[in-house]
Amino acid sequence: MNLQEIFTDNKLLQTRKIFTATEGVILIQVKSDGELKEHVTKVPAFLICITGAVIFENERGISEKLLTGDFVNIEPDVKHWLKGIADSRLLLIK
Repeated sequence: MNLQEIFTDNKLLQTRKIFTATEGVILIQVKSDGELKEHVTKVPAFLICITGAVIFENERGISEKLLTGDFVNIEPDVKHWLKGIADSRLLLIK
């Protein structure tokens, strides 16, 4: 999903809770062809692509290309990994 798709109404102000954090926010940089090796999280996580492009995959067969503004919910105790398509920066909220 993309952040641009969250609000569909033409109101002057809108808010929407999309994730509840428990541990904090981490900035990740992945260069083109860089990899974040297979790992798991113990708590739910929310990954947002701020710039660039990456492939997010998990052991359940999910494979999503994340571009600027795209995000994915990461389930706890499910192996997942990232591969950089272009130099990218992401926010991981958990």
